[in-house]
Amino acid sequence: MTPTIPGPSGFPSRLLTALALGTLCALPACTSAERSAPAADIAPRADAGALEDAYQQVVSDVLPSVVQITTADGLGSGIIYDNDGHIVTNAHVVGEQKTFEVLLADQQQPLPATVVATYPPQDLAVVVLDNPPDRLRPASFGDSGRVEVGQIVLAMGAPLGLSSSVTQGIVSAVGRSVSEGEGGTTLGDMVQTSAAINPGNSGGALVNLQGEVIGIPTLAARDPQLGGGQAPGIGFAIPARTVTDLADQMIENGEVTRSGRAALGVSVRTILGDGFQPIGAAVVDLTENGPAAKAGLRAGDVVVWLGDEPVTDVGSLSEALAGLQPGDKVKVGYLRNGDRHDTEVTLGEV
Repeated sequence: MTPTIPGPSGFPSRLLTALALGTLCALPACTSAERSAPAADIAPRADAGALEDAYQQVVSDVLPSVVQITTADGLGSGIIYDNDGHIVTNAHVVGEQKTFEVLLADQQQPLPATVVATYPPQDLAVVVLDNPPDRLRPASFGDSGRVEVGQIVLAMGAPLGLSSSVTQGIVSAVGRSVSEGEGGTTLGDMVQTSAAINPGNSGGALVNLQGEVIGIPTLAARDPQLGGGQAPGIGFAIPARTVTDLADQMIENGEVTRSGRAALGVSVRTILGDGFQPIGAAVVDLTENGPAAKAGLRAGDVVVWLGDEPVTDVGSLSEALAGLQPGDKVKVGYLRNGDRHDTEVTLGEV
């Protein structure tokens, strides 16, 4: 006969014995099939059930905060930001429009909304409902500085017009600098995710399993080998700390007054070398008394290095700047009349 011993924290000692013997259940309430089933066969099902419950709870908590935004050019998504009816979304969803229709998750008819402000350099915008309902569900924004690679995340929005849709993935990387297509804005400090991001859920919510918004899905990577089509499983989201910082400024001031984006203080163009290959970013104009001017750069200089990153064209210069902060001191390598020079620049702010 197996001896009984007191179990820790009030657990029945027979359950501890059953676990030690490799069975999940040895209590009278268990069926004979359960008593004979190995723990390894049943525990994964229990874990899967707990994970399912967590997913469903997050969806239940957050989806009421995610809205569909209709514009003259198409559809996008947004997140209810506060009880006053402010909604954060992507600047590219808003475009040049001033008025919109917003469909709340619990409404059948869209509500009118008006733009508050847009900030294209970080692809963010705020709109506000003209007559917000009494009961709104503002989202809870988490600390995106604590996001780690491997975290499970859910993307919520209206991909392809399918409102209140949810996709699942993980955080694939953090701190990415990404350009929005040829000649587009370069976004810094982005969260990369494998959760599917499709046209329509831009501006929606990237959420952790605590029900906190950690980012706003913005774009999916494009694969040149697929004719510029979306690369599966590679999407990017603006981190929550950037969203809340800029949204608060837009709501309070009607514009962004502190961007947090580093600036070199130059206008540049891509310059080509032998074989018509890009070799650097040529300085066309400088901000008077700006960072580059103070460091001795002149119009006609060709920037070929910034900090730790080589510069071959305008895009690579933008990406290098996107990974830096105003006030950073960085080494700039440049060509002047064919000769290589280096200088240190204290970066300004856009």
